Amino acid sequence: MSNTIKTGASLGIIIGNRDFFPDKLVGECRADLLEAFSKAGVKPVMLQEQETKLGGVETFQEARKCADLFKRHADEIIGVLVVLPNFGDEKGVAETLKLAALNVPVLVQAYPDDLDKLDVARRRDAWCGKISVCNNLYQYGIKFSLTSKHVVHPADESFAADLRNFIAVCRVVKGLRNVRIGAVGARPGAFNTVRYSEKILQRHGISVVTIDLSHILGAANKLTKDDGSVKQRLEAIRAYSPTGRTPDDRLVQIAKLDVVLHGFMEEHALDATAIQCWTSLQQNYGCNVCTSMSMMSENGLPSACEVDVTGTLTMYAMQLASGSPSALVDWNNNYASDEEKVVLFHCGNWAKSFLPDIEISTAPILGTTVGEENTYGALAGRTPAAPLTYGRISTDDTKGIIKAYVGEGALTDDELRTFGTRAVAKIGQLQGLMKWVCKNGFEHHVVMNASKTAGILQEAYENYMGWEVYHHGANDKGQ
Repeated sequence: MSNTIKTGASLGIIIGNRDFFPDKLVGECRADLLEAFSKAGVKPVMLQEQETKLGGVETFQEARKCADLFKRHADEIIGVLVVLPNFGDEKGVAETLKLAALNVPVLVQAYPDDLDKLDVARRRDAWCGKISVCNNLYQYGIKFSLTSKHVVHPADESFAADLRNFIAVCRVVKGLRNVRIGAVGARPGAFNTVRYSEKILQRHGISVVTIDLSHILGAANKLTKDDGSVKQRLEAIRAYSPTGRTPDDRLVQIAKLDVVLHGFMEEHALDATAIQCWTSLQQNYGCNVCTSMSMMSENGLPSACEVDVTGTLTMYAMQLASGSPSALVDWNNNYASDEEKVVLFHCGNWAKSFLPDIEISTAPILGTTVGEENTYGALAGRTPAAPLTYGRISTDDTKGIIKAYVGEGALTDDELRTFGTRAVAKIGQLQGLMKWVCKNGFEHHVVMNASKTAGILQEAYENYMGWEVYHHGANDKGQ
């Protein structure tokens, strides 16, 4: 899939040290880290060599210096990397994080020893020191992540992958704690499935800004095809997708609605939207909003239909994890008799990245009740083979919690003759997953992303957001 969303990363760096280990290990560590950061595109925020002994952290005074540095860069630091070139000082690390009070994800790395260098001059003991540091973080109530190997050199390929994944976890956590979602219109009366709790979301930093659909439609109806803003959006729509047999007057309707939606998002600094569609828009305005939603999702502002706020939240989380657009889909149909394949479908609001054969069309199913001529704006297209991460965030009002599930599979090129935006997915133990979804009260909507990021999402949701998470197909939920 195309249209990778660019993000940068500044990490706070704590280099642990302990005085009875060789100091030169700390100096070597700085050089190793700078090389690894250069390859990963990471901006390090760490003490200079002259500020403490080689820039390491051991004493309480050094912890204060490092914490003060982090505070000065608090607006840019999205996570902290703890590096142990030797055993390290367990209290120094914990005190730094406590004093800095950044409340960001923490990754703990420790160096491996060389079997032929276990003498006093080169001995590290970081294998043991990492356990002590983590024990202290646990005591202090500081959440942290671990590298895939207990000890690993910064030049190791697995550490490069750990670093990429950790930065993605940091993006997800930072984004979820500050996201603002616009809820446009009331939940469709027939869709109890998308009910959610604003109060539970707000407790986790997720804000919902509501607006009545009549305000949006009223403002759109006041615009004309000759308004400059409408002409601009109409040009953008034509550049975005082939228009098929969509009449010009319906394209103007779509453009006017698009102008108002963008204005609402800009006014309230929104990151995402969930829009009432079924069936008020068609009956009271005469078109679908799918094209606008697709364009927003493609450009990093995810949008879901049926006022599915937690569906939009899931789209946003997956976008943060992968750096690419997400799509809201229905768990819609069996695929013949294959028990590990499922048809994913929606009227037509998926981001363009999923639809190489994109075209503006109609929504035939919806058209059977409101008239197909009133459903122009829905997209049509088939998603080709690609990696797949799927999942869903939901509020469980009875328990007063946020819960989620994630998993990975594959999008396939299997034959599929139907309309709308559509795909075929292959998922291991699919029947068991569907039983779990049904028994645990999740929605019929799920989110797909063309990536392999389920582990990143689980770490962000479970470890740092404190949500209940089911990772389908994971061999060890503790990983």
